[in-house]
Amino acid sequence: MRSPSPSSKRASSNRDPMILPPRAPYAEDPTKSLGRKVSEPESRTRTAFARDRDRIIHATAFRRLKEKTQVFVAHEGDHFRTRLTHSLEVAQIARSVATALGFEADLAETIALAHDLGHPPFGHAGEDELQIQMEKYGGFDHNVQTFRVVTKLERRYPGWDGLNLTWETLEGIIKHNGPVADKLDRPSWNSIAEFDKDYDLRLSTWASAEAQVAALADDIAYNNHDVDDGVAAGLFTLDDLLDVPLIGPILAGVYKDYPGVDPVITRLEAVRRMIGAMVDDVLAETHRRALEAKVATPEDVRNMDHALVSFSRDMLEDLSRLREFLMNRMYRYWKVNRTRSQARRILAEMFQLFMAEPDVLPTEWFARSQNRDEAGRARVVCDYIAGMTDRFAIEEHRRLFHLDVWN
Repeated sequence: MRSPSPSSKRASSNRDPMILPPRAPYAEDPTKSLGRKVSEPESRTRTAFARDRDRIIHATAFRRLKEKTQVFVAHEGDHFRTRLTHSLEVAQIARSVATALGFEADLAETIALAHDLGHPPFGHAGEDELQIQMEKYGGFDHNVQTFRVVTKLERRYPGWDGLNLTWETLEGIIKHNGPVADKLDRPSWNSIAEFDKDYDLRLSTWASAEAQVAALADDIAYNNHDVDDGVAAGLFTLDDLLDVPLIGPILAGVYKDYPGVDPVITRLEAVRRMIGAMVDDVLAETHRRALEAKVATPEDVRNMDHALVSFSRDMLEDLSRLREFLMNRMYRYWKVNRTRSQARRILAEMFQLFMAEPDVLPTEWFARSQNRDEAGRARVVCDYIAGMTDRFAIEEHRRLFHLDVWN
């Protein structure tokens, strides 16, 4: 078979190929990184931020995301999102947006891949329960836990605990949603305050433009895949979405363009278009803010009094309405609530048992719990539980509380 001629290839596309924008002057530069807390020789084959990305991908905590809840418990179906698939979607969107804006794509992707490493099993239900159990012992915050994972809990290297990531990646992980200095007096943020004393992360400023991209990519990903998963789970129908801002007009457009097409394809096309609309909005609003603020350097980004990377006001209003719909029809659905209730009981009962009888912890974790006060032992128990996958938590609870496993 003869290959298509170059002219026929050009004729088959109605769009010119994408021309990458020049590097933005306020993008981070891996050659000017502030380095790592423990000095290391530079990689011969990777930039500093690409090296950070690879360390996160190889981390045990990253692999465990494959069986941690996003909305549906991981064993409820193979096609629903987990924390791992969510993180991959966030990373893909972050890299695309960063590239389109002329930012450092490796850094945006790295922060996106790392942003959920500290989530416990069973999603927000698990986090809520650990906050309750840890209330007397310093509290629990999944963003802080993510930071502790990459700076302390991962043990893979002979010279240090954690992953020894660059300053820019650590900064982006802990403050991608904005300045956090006002949180340092919270007990759950004590470990961040202690780390910051030795390694200043400038917690009162905004993070890099790349970290802000990762934060917006998270919003884009979860709003879209929750719509996708909600319809797939039968919690609401496509027609239920027609009156919802943003997704409604997009869905109506798909119906018009592809009448009678398979509902699954309709759903996927609508989600695809909504992602595109949200990305286009972020690009336009970020360009507008950069021009308005006359941003010229990475430091200008950090010293702004508001985020550089953002949705427009109209998009934020539409997203608020969409989230309200999802809250009522998905997150508070009775079957989801029932699963949340079961999950919280599992974690509460395990936490209380491990505190009362630490010698039933696995050997390594029991050793860590020794020679500590009650708050220190609680933190070890919390770290052990927070690192569990949904499946492991269910099985561990069964081994501890159900006699049938003896048979």
